Parts: sequence; C-alpha cells; structure tokens
Amino acid sequence: MADLAIIIPRHVAQHRTRETADGIPPVAATRFRLRNIAREYVAEFKLVAPLPAEELTRHATNVLARAGGEEAWRDFVAVLLNNEMWRDTVAAVPYNRRLLLLPKCLRNEADCKGYFDEFGLVCQQCGACAIRDLQEEAEKLGYAVMVAEGSQIVTSLLQAGRIDAILGVSCLNVLRKAYPYMEAGAIPGLAIPLLQDDCQNTTVDMDWVWEYITLSSDDQTHRLDLGALRHEVESWFTRESIETLVGPAEGETEVIARDWLAKGGKRWRPFLTVAVFQALRDDPEAPIPPEVCRAALAIECFHKASLIHDDIEDNDSERYGERTLHAAYGVPVALNIGDLLIGEGYRLLATSQFDEAQKARMLRIAAEGQRQLCQGQGSELNWDCVPRPLSSLEVLEIFQKKTAPAFEVALKLGALCACAHNEALRGQASYQVPHPVAPGKTNPEKDTQPGCYEKLAPVLKQFSAALGVAYQIRDDLADWAAHFNGNGLAKLRPSLVLAIAHERARGDAKRLLDGLWRRQSDVDVSPTQLMALCADLEAGNRAQTLLDTFREEAIRALSGLDNTSLKGLLRRAIGKIFNELEIKGWCKEFQAARVAAQNTQAPT
Repeated sequence: MADLAIIIPRHVAQHRTRETADGIPPVAATRFRLRNIAREYVAEFKLVAPLPAEELTRHATNVLARAGGEEAWRDFVAVLLNNEMWRDTVAAVPYNRRLLLLPKCLRNEADCKGYFDEFGLVCQQCGACAIRDLQEEAEKLGYAVMVAEGSQIVTSLLQAGRIDAILGVSCLNVLRKAYPYMEAGAIPGLAIPLLQDDCQNTTVDMDWVWEYITLSSDDQTHRLDLGALRHEVESWFTRESIETLVGPAEGETEVIARDWLAKGGKRWRPFLTVAVFQALRDDPEAPIPPEVCRAALAIECFHKASLIHDDIEDNDSERYGERTLHAAYGVPVALNIGDLLIGEGYRLLATSQFDEAQKARMLRIAAEGQRQLCQGQGSELNWDCVPRPLSSLEVLEIFQKKTAPAFEVALKLGALCACAHNEALRGQASYQVPHPVAPGKTNPEKDTQPGCYEKLAPVLKQFSAALGVAYQIRDDLADWAAHFNGNGLAKLRPSLVLAIAHERARGDAKRLLDGLWRRQSDVDVSPTQLMALCADLEAGNRAQTLLDTFREEAIRALSGLDNTSLKGLLRRAIGKIFNELEIKGWCKEFQAARVAAQNTQAPT
C-alpha cells in the first residue's frame, strides 16, 4: 500500500441535469424501486417472455397498483417487466453475440466531434458525452455497438445470426413502437428508457446502462440483493449482536466503545468486505461465516476509531445528530476509546480461525492502511498549523490518503477471507466443484486457489484509490459550506470546491479566497456570499465533474478483473454507494410530429 501521487483520470463528460419526460418517474430512487417491484412480480407470477403487448400492459397496471405509482408511468413499468423476463436469457448470451444500440441524442450536440455515415454516428472519442465510455467498454467486452436509430443494419445482423440479444437505450415512444417487432421475433432484449423524449441532449440512468452491459450468467451474484446484504451487515452492529460475535464487554470502557461502534453510520466498509467475500466464495448460498462477520466488525472498529480522533482534531461537537464522544466524555476518554477500538480491530483479526500466514497477511494489510490514513490526516493537521491555499491536486491527495486506504483494506480483507474459506472448503472430502468446466480448461471466474489474492490485489488497489477520492469529493460537495456556516474560519477544512474557486478567481475574489484559506481575521464574507462566489466561478460544477471522473475511473479499474462475479458485484456496489431490437426511423418521425404539433398550436 505504497504512497500514491494523485493522477487526474481521463476526462468524462459533464453530467447533464434535466427534467424527466412526463412518462418517466422524476426521482431515480423511485425508478429503481419500481424495478425491484417489477422483479418481484415477475418472480411471483413466473412470467415468461415474450408477452403480447396487451398482456404486458395489464401486468404493468398491476405493478403500479402495488407500488402506488402514477398511471402515466405504465409504459415505463412495462419496459421494466419485459427486462426482468428477459434478464436471465440475455445474461446467458456471450458478450460477443450482443448488440448495444445507443441513440445519437445522447450526444452533446454543441460539442460533438462525431460525424454520420450510412450506419449512424461515428464517435470521435471527444468525451463530450457518455457515448465514448459506453462504446469503449462495451467493445472491450466484445459487443457490437451502434449509435443510430437502427433499422436495416440491425435486421441484417439478426437475420445473419451475428447477434442473439439486443441491449437498447431509447425513449419510451420508440420502445413502445419497437415492442411488437421484438415480441413477434422473440428477440431477447433489455431496454433502458431515456429520461427525456425531445431527441436532443438526452440523459439516461447510467448505472442502469453499465449494469446491463456487464450482465453475465457467469456472475453468480447478479441476483444477490445488495440492499438486503447491507441490512444484514447493519444488523451486526447492535450491542446484542456485537456481544454474540465477540463476547460480553469487559468493563465500562468497553461498554462505551461498543455503544459508539453501534451508533449511526453507513457501514459501507464492512459491507464491501462481506460483498467481496460473497462474490468470491464457492458457496455463496451458505450463511456468512462468523469469522467474516468478525473481520467486518474489525473494519468498522478501525473506521469508528478514526472518526473519534478526527472529531477531536477538528473540534467537532456533533456527529450522527448527537454529541461527539469527546464532547460527551472529554478528550482523554475519547482518545482512549479510539485507541481501544483500533486494538480491538487488530485483536479480532489476530484471533480469527484463519491460519497463521493468512492472519499475518490480514494484519499487515490493516497496519498499512492505518499508516496511510494517518499520513492523510497528518497532511491536513500540518495545514491546520500553517494554513495556506491548497491546489486542487493537493486537496485530492489528502482525500486519497484519508479515504482510499479504508476501502482498500475492506476489499482486500474480503478477498483474503474468501480465498482462505475456499481453500478450507476444497480440503473437505465432500467438496464438489461448484462450476465444473471441460477437461483441460480452467475457470477464471472461480479462480480462488492459492495465489488468487495476488491477482486481485493490484486491481482492488486501483479501484479503491479512485473510489475513495470520488467518495470524499461527494462528501465535500455536500458539506463544505456547512463547515464554514456558523463556525467561522476556525472550522474551515481543505475543500476541493474552495481550492478550485481559488485557482479560478482573479482580483478581489482571489484576495478574499486567499485570506479565507489563510484564516485571516479580517476576511469578511458570509456563507451565502461564499457559496455565490463559488457558484459564479463554477467551482462546484468542476468538482462534480471530477467526482464523475474518479467514479468512472473506478469502473474502468474493474476491467482488470477476470472474475465476473466480483466485477459485477463491485460495479453494482458503485451504483449503490453513489445512488445508477429492431428500431425503425421512429426518432425522426416522432420529433417531426412534435414540431408539427407545436406549429399547429402556435398562435397565428
């Protein structure tokens, strides 16, 4: 876990925010909730594709009744139902037998460098929109990719037997008109509706597109309910569950430590440990072993200890809507509790049932992560002693050191637990290969023999570095102003938004931000004025672009994984953390019809 100099990944298209069309639920959480309900409905009634349009509509009406959704969303829900019926079929189709069909209206019309030929848009990889990244990653997997309104070339590919399934992105109007042809031909397909229907600069749920692009039956976790897994992990952090896992508390100090451990938090780090274990284990349907639960508990011990120390160093008085530990008990007690939790984390790893070599490796990974985290916090504390303007790169380096190591430790411990678990499992006389392969062949999807960790570690490191920075940028965007609001200069912390604003500012604005960074007492600016200044400099927009850039870098890092289950699960975890065909010339027809209607209604 050597020190990493921060490198800005390849630029990604700036996220566009637009209102959704009338037939699309406006909130992403609602769209994904409807998809989950549709999935449960298909499983309950054992629906099998293809269904006639009338029958599909009837089922969509039933799903809306269950969900309490609006009638205007019926076509959207019909798409969800059709997807769930075809999901497993498409998952079994090799990538090189699939077609990804993207609409040209996803492009940024003002900045697009592409041109059109007889087949559609020829992307010039300018990065002004999402098409480049989607096309590039899909083609790496083996997809045929078209950016077009479809028609003859799609039909010819199907008739020639070149493709067996279609993954399409389009507006509801086109999907509605395409359905009879897909249904009549029993063509396996998954569709992701565009969020707008005006055929220009449209947007789409990118997490959904990425999930479907990487969907594979080799991924034994693609039906794993990550929400349920997260709830299970959260259930381990009650006082009663902790006692069940590690025994009764010894004295008042340990009671305080466990109460703090059980307090609020997102539990992403222990969740990732367990998720990686589930993806790599040979028996994912079996209960999670207690040793893995204890490893996840150790991860949270390290994290909660760091929060105690951070709160002391930042002189914060509130966390989780309650008083911080040092505010409640005093600094000496809080420091001791933090140290106790660090020791408890190492004890849980050192006393696990894994063999000595495996335990030594786990302890080394945890120790290296602790060292990196302290270096990141040290950089911030050194700035606190002599405050000065930091560049955006310097802030990103602090972000990486403070956050990425914890994700890396969580992921690597999950991988080590799985490798150790599988090795023990394979040593049992009753063991059966879960995914047999032909003689003379190897199965990289379940390659968790000794040495598997060495293959995974570099990818998990790269993934963690990008994920950690993106995670910290998100937090910075959410609360950088809150650190200043009502707290004055003393609470100001290194912020990417403020670093970008300082780099972009000129004249009086530059001098004001310089004084703010240096905590000069004569700086006279309110939180509202500061936010307005940063908005004028588009500092938040640039920070959001960097968040998207590092998030996409984490996705790209997964291309180095051979294990489909782990790759698919981590891809879905990113969406969870950051809260993700025969097409005629209907786009042009629909657009022309809209224009004609507008002209008809226009006053004369």
